[in-house]
Order: sequence, then structure tokens, then C-alpha cells
Amino acid sequence: MSRGSNASTSRVARSKGVPFSKNPVLAVRLPVWRSRVVLFVLFFAFAALAGRAVWLQGVSTQFLQKQGEIRYARTLDLPATRGKITDRDGQVLASSVPVKAIWAIPDDVQNAPADKLKQLAKLLDMSNAELQKKLDSDRGFVYLKRQVEQDVADQILKLGIEGVQTRKEYKRFYPQGEVTTHVVGFTNVEDVGQESMELAQQKTLVGQPGSRRVIKDRLGHIVEDIESIREPHDGKDLTLSIDSKIQYIAFTQVKDAVEKFHAKAGAAVVLDVHTGEVLALANWPTYNPNDRSKLTGEQLRNRVMTDTFEPGSSLKPFTVGLALDEGRIKPHTMFDTGNGSMVIADRVIHDTHPHYMIDVQGIIQKSSNIGTSKIALGMPAQDMWEMFTKLGFGQQPKWGFPGAVAGRVRPYKSWRPIEQANMSFGQGISVSLIQLARAYTVYARNGDIIPLSFQKVHEAPHGTPVVSAKTAAEMREMLEMVTQPGGSAVKAQVPGYRVGGKTGTAQKVVGGRYSHTKYIGNFVGMAPMSDPRFIIAVMIDEPGGPVHVGGDVAGPVFSALAAQALRAKNIAPDSDLTHIIIPESAAQENM
Repeated sequence: MSRGSNASTSRVARSKGVPFSKNPVLAVRLPVWRSRVVLFVLFFAFAALAGRAVWLQGVSTQFLQKQGEIRYARTLDLPATRGKITDRDGQVLASSVPVKAIWAIPDDVQNAPADKLKQLAKLLDMSNAELQKKLDSDRGFVYLKRQVEQDVADQILKLGIEGVQTRKEYKRFYPQGEVTTHVVGFTNVEDVGQESMELAQQKTLVGQPGSRRVIKDRLGHIVEDIESIREPHDGKDLTLSIDSKIQYIAFTQVKDAVEKFHAKAGAAVVLDVHTGEVLALANWPTYNPNDRSKLTGEQLRNRVMTDTFEPGSSLKPFTVGLALDEGRIKPHTMFDTGNGSMVIADRVIHDTHPHYMIDVQGIIQKSSNIGTSKIALGMPAQDMWEMFTKLGFGQQPKWGFPGAVAGRVRPYKSWRPIEQANMSFGQGISVSLIQLARAYTVYARNGDIIPLSFQKVHEAPHGTPVVSAKTAAEMREMLEMVTQPGGSAVKAQVPGYRVGGKTGTAQKVVGGRYSHTKYIGNFVGMAPMSDPRFIIAVMIDEPGGPVHVGGDVAGPVFSALAAQALRAKNIAPDSDLTHIIIPESAAQENM
């Protein structure tokens, strides 16, 4: 059909009123199967989409949510502030200050400009190589540095390095530094106590950290808070028994003595007679807990608590006190010490000077080994062992202080006479300085002994009887004679106060034998004698030069420490003595 005829047909159709859709020109014949195929394809596609939606939103919901959380949801720890440690008067000894931990996502940091990475390394106080080593980690998260000061962390964030972020944490600060470190201790980078009271009271101080769930983007930025899982609870504050004034006095006196006598080390401890509180505990050498980069084992050693030694003559008062309490002797009972030597089996016991006939008071004042040995050999070995046990020697301390040692007292059944004699004047038995100090509270407290405490005590503890009040009074009188002219510790006198105590000089054991060049000099005393308030024990380890006996190296430390401590606590003088009296021929104590 020609184009003209089609046009003519259309015109005819319009003239007859035929609809456009019935126009013969539009009439196209298609196979029925094609429309059915298209319909089936469309139905299948919609069915597949519906099935996929059901699978994702129904069956796989938990899996997909878990995968999303792995990629973007994070649980953030909310650190709790560690409790403060204060002295008995509220002066802060340890506190936590906010700092930042610098962390990074290595994959994101690798593309950072080299100049910014150099600035980052400088701010972190590390070399470029050290920083790159951390960033080469195959982990998705690495700490670059912990406990960074806030101002440094702010400078790091200003660099704008993608993938480098900060996290809030706390750093322990010790205001008194090396003065109190052997009492307070320190924590590690995770804020966990490592030494002394920081370790002993970890559960009390640390508190309970909190946590919250957040959504982070790929750069580590928090974009949404999901929930707060647990609120943080700060740790409890801890009040120690330590008196900061007395602690500083003890520290400086021990340090000065070690330097003066060119000693290896020194230590001192001050106890409150009424409560058993430890008012001061000092060691030298020591360390600064705020900077432990050069910490050594010698500095770390808490010699008051962890070092044991043979006390020497400072043990004699307990041998004599036992015999007095059992009624075997009286203060004026006489003993023949001969010309200064006594043979027991195949061994010889010496006094530094011949004392000949001497009473019990003289045995303590002059520190006679022979007189003490004769008193000891007049008693059963079991009685001496039980006395030592009641005093805490050889027993594991239960004072809540880590590292405290038990010392050593051998079973009495194995004692030979020479061993019993040696133990009576402090050889063959080992104790710590704080054990020795605590034992002297028996005579300061009218015969009973109380537990020690490193925390402030609000109620005086009940004591356990060891000797009678009469025996304790008699021993106080003898101990006071030790510091008076004619005694072995005249350098321990304190102007304005009556004091008493006992010296000890022990030969150190080297290679299984007693050394004739290495000694430990000690002195344990109480003040004031009219109403004892303090027990002060001092130990000087390996003093150099010719001066090494306890009365000469430890006695003066006691004198200076006691004088300042008594004045610091406003304890009234109880003596008219205004200056120390040291006769030219002052007696030297025995080993």
C-alpha cells in the first residue's frame, strides 16, 4: 500500500469516528509467549529481592549486627580515679593526675607526611626509627606512648595526623618523692600497685572502672553514644599512720649518717608506743618514684622490712628480762665475768673489757656477753625460744605490708649450750629492724605487745602479755643506764629528755664465716623514759673506717631523731640535762 493510500485511510477512519488506539497503523501482531516471559522475569526479580530482604532483615540480623559492631562499635573504658594516700594529718603522699595515652591505627598513619611524623616522634621523645617500628605493626591498634602530659597531647592532636588519637588515663604523682617512697610505693603504667602500700591496698585504692558503648567512624571519631554499661566508681582514699614531719626527720638523719660514716646503707623506724602505729620508716639508698628510669635493686630494697641481720647486743634485754620475770635473778644479782673470756665446750666468749664481778644492771649497762651467757645458761632453752616467739621473732608478720620477712629462730631442741649462749647476746638469730623495734614496745608498755599498723589507728589495740609490769619497769631503768655516763650508748642522750635503749654491733656473715671487717651497728631506744611515747630503731650497714659499733654510728642518729620528733609532737621535757655528757673514757659496747 502506498503512503498516499494510508493517509487517505486515516482520514476516512477519523471521519467515521474510529478511536486512535484502533488505528490500523498501530496494530502490531506480537507472539503471546514474549509477554509471558517478560512477566515471569519481573515476578522472579521481585521474588528474589523479597527473599534477600527477608534473609538480611530476618535470618542474618544477628550476624550482620555483629559484623557492624566489629567494624564500628567500640566499648570504651571509663577509668576510675585511684584513691589518694595521705599521712595521718591529711597531707597528700600520692595522688592521680589526668594524662593521655597516645594511640594509632597503623594503616591510617602510614600515609602521613614525613615532616609531621618527625614532629610526632619529637613530641613523644623517641627517635624516628622507634616510632616507625611501632607503626610497622600488623595490628589494627597500637599504643605509641602512655601517660603523656596534657599539653604534649594537645600539641600532638594539633598535628592533625590521620589515625593518631588520645585516650584519657591517670598517672600517679608522689609529692614527697624519695622521702616516703619505701612506705607508699608506686604503681605501673596500668595504675596497678607494685610496691609497699600501693601494692598492699590495691583493691581499696583502685576503685571500679566504668564503660560505655559508642559508634566510631573509620578515623576513630565518636559519632554516636549507644549506651552506658557501667558508671566508674573512684577508689577510696587511704590514711596512713605516717607522720610526714617525723618521716622527713628520720630520712634526713639516716641519709646524713650513711654519708658521714661511708656506710653501704642505713635505715630507721619510729613506732608509737600507745597505738603501734608506724610513724616513720626511712631507708638510704632510696629512689624517686616519680622518675624510675634509673631504679636499681639496691634503691628498691626496703631494709626496715625485708632485710634480716643478727641484732647483736640489742637482744640482751630480752634474755635478761625473761630471767627477771621468772624470778631467777634480780637487778642486783652478782655475776663473775672474770677477766673477759669464758670457754663453753671448745668455743671462747669474749667481753671487750674485763668486768670481773658485776650485777645484772651492770651486765646491761656495760653490755657483757659473758654475764648474759651465764644468765641464759641458767634457763631452759625452751623458755628462751618461747620468749623470742612471743616477741614475733621467726614469725611471719601480719601487718599488711608486702615483703615483710619472718627472720630466723631455730627450734630449741637443736640448741647446744654454745648456741644458747650466742643467741642470748644476738648471734645465731636473725631479725628485721622493725621486728626488733616492736619487741622493745614490751618494756615501754609495761609488759605487753601490740600489733603494728601502717594505717591510722582510731582505737588503741589490746596487748598480749609477755612479761610483768614490774619486770618492764626494772628493764626500763637498766636501759636508761645504757645512755648515761658509764654506759655503752652515751651518744644517744637527748638534751632535756630521759631516754634509754640498747646498742648492738653484729659481725656480718661472709662466705659462711663472721667477717672482721664488715659490721651492722644498731641502736633501739625509747623516749621519754618518764612515759615512753616513741620506740626508735636505727641500723647502719657496713660503716667504713675505724668507727663501726652501734653506740657510735647508730646512737647519734637516735639522739637527733628523738630530739626533733619529741619537739615536733610538743612532748614536754622530763630531764634537767641540757647537754650530752660523754666522758673521755666512754665505754664501748661488745659485739
